[in-house]
Amino acid sequence: MIRAVESKSGLARTHRLRRALFDANEYRQLLRVHEQLVSTAGTPAFRITLGDHHADALTFGELRGAVLDLAGRGVDVNRFKGLGEMNPDQLRDTTMDPARRTLVRVTVEDAAAADKVFSMLMGDQVEPRRQFIEENARLVTNLDV
Repeated sequence: MIRAVESKSGLARTHRLRRALFDANEYRQLLRVHEQLVSTAGTPAFRITLGDHHADALTFGELRGAVLDLAGRGVDVNRFKGLGEMNPDQLRDTTMDPARRTLVRVTVEDAAAADKVFSMLMGDQVEPRRQFIEENARLVTNLDV
């Protein structure tokens, strides 16, 4: 029997787990990953420092939040759906700045493929779009949300 106590609320629950769970390969893999995480990041409590800024975290969840908060200091994030929503100075400093923009040559062959993908992603049929997202989600490195 396992008795779990939630640290924030103090609520306790008793769970009955089979011994086979602890003999399973998946459980042993989970233990190895946990050991690697603890050896890499340490055990709570954590102290995160970035320049003159500090934050403390008691759990891995809090650690993630604190790291993201510190990393976001001084970062101004804007989102525009289209060029028409940008102020002229913002357009000049981003899209029109040769040091910041990326130009891509589109050929007739590329245009045909792009039209097909665009129609699939923006079209009325949901299933092909869902399938495309599911198949390619793991390949995303930069996500604009």
